[in-house]
Amino acid sequence: MNKYQNNFFKFFLIAIFAVSINAEYKLGTDYRIVDNPMPVKKDGIVEVTETFWYGCGACYSFEPSINSWKSKLSEDTKFVKMPITWGGIHQLHAALYYTIEALKLDSSAHSAVFVTIHKEGNFLQNPRAIQEFLAKFGVAPEVTAQYLNSFSVKQKVNRGIKYSRELKIDAVPMMVVDGTYIIESKRSYSDMLKVVDYVVELQRPNS
Repeated sequence: MNKYQNNFFKFFLIAIFAVSINAEYKLGTDYRIVDNPMPVKKDGIVEVTETFWYGCGACYSFEPSINSWKSKLSEDTKFVKMPITWGGIHQLHAALYYTIEALKLDSSAHSAVFVTIHKEGNFLQNPRAIQEFLAKFGVAPEVTAQYLNSFSVKQKVNRGIKYSRELKIDAVPMMVVDGTYIIESKRSYSDMLKVVDYVVELQRPNS
C-alpha cells in the first residue's frame, strides 16, 4: 500500500466511523423534538435540564449517575435540575427543592431528601415535616415556612408547572436539551446520558 492509498484508507475509516456514530442514535427513536419548544438563552451555551421528583425511586437511583456526569461537563454546557409539578405533593417537593437552593444549603441536603423519603420512609408530605427535616441542617422552622411561602419560590414552582405542561413531561427522570429535545430513560442510565451527550454535541455552535 503506497502513501496515497494509505491516506485514502485512513480517510475512509474515519468517514465510516463518523457515520456509525451518527447512526447510533436516531431522532424519533432515541430522542425526540417536543411539540412546543421552550426557548432558552444561548450565547454558545447548551442547556441540559433534568426533570425529577424527590419521591421517584428511579430518580433516586439516577442520582449517582447524573452527579458523576455533570461533574465532567465542559464550560459550554449548563446543567439545570427541574422538579416536576404535576400535583400537590409534587409542588410541595418542588418548593422544598427551591427552598434548599434559596437557603444555599450544599448538595448534601438534596441527597438527604432522597434518603429520608426512600430509605427512612418519611415522605415529607406536609410543611411541618419539611420544617422538621430542614431543622437538621440548622434552619429554624419559621425560616423554612418563610421560604416555602415566598414569592420567589412560588414563582419558580409556577414556572415549573408551565414548563411541564408545555413540554408534556409525563415521566421522570427525563432529560431536556435546549428546551427542544427530550431523552427518556428507556435504556440504562449510562446509555441515556450518552444520548444526551450526542444531542448536546449536535447543539454546539460549531457542530
